[in-house]
Amino acid sequence: MAVYSMTGYASAQLEASDNEARGAVSHRRLGLEIRSVNSRFLDVSFRMAEELRSQEPMLRALLSAQLKRGKVEVRAFFVESADGAGLQEPTPQLLQRLCSIQDTVQAWLPQAAALSVADAMRLCAGGGANASDWTDALKGLAQQTLKDLSSARAREGERLAATLVDRVEQLRALAKKAGPLVPKLVEQQRLRFMERWKEAMALAEGSVAPEMAQDRALTEATAFAIRIDVAEELTRLDSHLDEIEHLLKKGGEVGKRLDFLIQELHREANTLGSKSATMELTRISVDMKVLIEQMREQVQNIE
Repeated sequence: MAVYSMTGYASAQLEASDNEARGAVSHRRLGLEIRSVNSRFLDVSFRMAEELRSQEPMLRALLSAQLKRGKVEVRAFFVESADGAGLQEPTPQLLQRLCSIQDTVQAWLPQAAALSVADAMRLCAGGGANASDWTDALKGLAQQTLKDLSSARAREGERLAATLVDRVEQLRALAKKAGPLVPKLVEQQRLRFMERWKEAMALAEGSVAPEMAQDRALTEATAFAIRIDVAEELTRLDSHLDEIEHLLKKGGEVGKRLDFLIQELHREANTLGSKSATMELTRISVDMKVLIEQMREQVQNIE
């Protein structure tokens, strides 16, 4: 299963013709645009032509069935023929009906302005439309547009997944560098404590038992080793990276789980930095945080 981004765009148009409701043929293109960006939940908004507003529940149902997260904007509209080829002459019956309606309106509202030619053409083209006339056309167009949107989100998701895999590999390389640093540092510190013990024994001139002083030096060295040991953090970090790779291969709705794992990665990198006793380990911790932050930005766009 693919990893899907919440960012995508798709649009489609089809030729729409209707002559049953009007008594005249009107050629227009029915258009639909769907754009989406990242969001914690599914948030859908509509910008619909007046004739199509009643189709909003149908479109919402289609969207909810295929999209789980994202801020989605849907725009449904009509495009009139630009060259006038679709402009048809109204029938005498329609014009007679318009005149009759106009006379009735002006009888009650004498101040009402008379209809212009443009008004008459517009009313003949769309005034008698029944919203249900567009149900099948809009549904088919929406299904096609959603399919295109899903493909666009899948392509973007593939790119995001590749970026995350690359960052995972870089984090593993940094962890591999950090692993051997601690034992070397512990051994250096143990030797330093032993040297201090020898110096202290020479200054004490036998006033302190050698065994007691040596035990104290070894205890200090052990405490230091425990304090700077990052093996547990590196193990957990490796486990989180394994889970991230597993989720990316699995695909589907993995965005929220990935977001949680990114937080855990950041926690381990912070602890690694707080336990650091060398500049090299500190630099590794900082480099890890930079990579994890880059991953967090990418994960915000995954469904």
